[in-house]
Amino acid sequence: MGQALHGYGAGMGRVTTRVPRLRVDVGSGVESSRPDTVLVEEPLEVRVEGEALATTMRTPGDDFDYAIGHLLTEGLIHSAHEVAAMMHCTDVDASGVATFNVVDVTLRPGGHLRARPRARTETMTSACGVCGSQSVDDVRSALRYAADLGRARISPSVVAGLPDTLRSAQKIFERTGGAHAAALVDTAGDLRVVREDVGRHNAVDKVIGALARDTDPPFGDLVLVVSARASFELVQKAAMVGLPALVAVGAPSSLAISLAQKVGMTLVAFARGTTFSVYAHPERLVAGQDVTQNI
Repeated sequence: MGQALHGYGAGMGRVTTRVPRLRVDVGSGVESSRPDTVLVEEPLEVRVEGEALATTMRTPGDDFDYAIGHLLTEGLIHSAHEVAAMMHCTDVDASGVATFNVVDVTLRPGGHLRARPRARTETMTSACGVCGSQSVDDVRSALRYAADLGRARISPSVVAGLPDTLRSAQKIFERTGGAHAAALVDTAGDLRVVREDVGRHNAVDKVIGALARDTDPPFGDLVLVVSARASFELVQKAAMVGLPALVAVGAPSSLAISLAQKVGMTLVAFARGTTFSVYAHPERLVAGQDVTQNI
């Protein structure tokens, strides 16, 4: 049975659930039991025109954002306007509760996927990003906005404050301690949109999809901020929509650094407190400049 939700709507389903917990303190020998709030993780299958495209493990909610973001960052569409409608295909679980774990995307008349989807032979985990990308050169050849990745300037003081800006918006993490977050901010450090998910790649797809519903890429005047490490896949997703900079709380990978260097993206990692490390294109960080200025 399908429940039509034309245009764009919020995803459905539980974001958190309550479970029993036994807390053990070895030092004091005390054990205590009480309910705990944990993050929900469920599969989501994305279909295009009824044909299965990919299945990922995600936190329910903002499923339409995820679908749009995934299609964009895979290069399968260039704009959310290529999508005519989306719908949740509902089912019921063993306890009779309705589930919303399938999203079917309908393209506009005459529309088609702009690239051949990578074959998915198994379910992606919530930690899986661009599964199947062979090399940095493969990603570079697929980019539409490489020419737009060199414009925005940002103050180092703004960069240093971005992790706190992100953390203050992590409402699900506050309740569970288990959600990754991704945010898009402008070069003045003002938050535009934030999304949370059990998977860091899902959070990025959701935040990109959320913005793309209102604004077509490239997003050349915004910065992607993530609560996780900076992986190759996150740099790739940012590059696919023309983001000029990525700021990560965690560590970068070698391939993430290589890709960022080649596509002209500023890559910041270990952003904590008043310090951070820049691994690619530090020239975009200009102290004392008007941070809204573009080159």
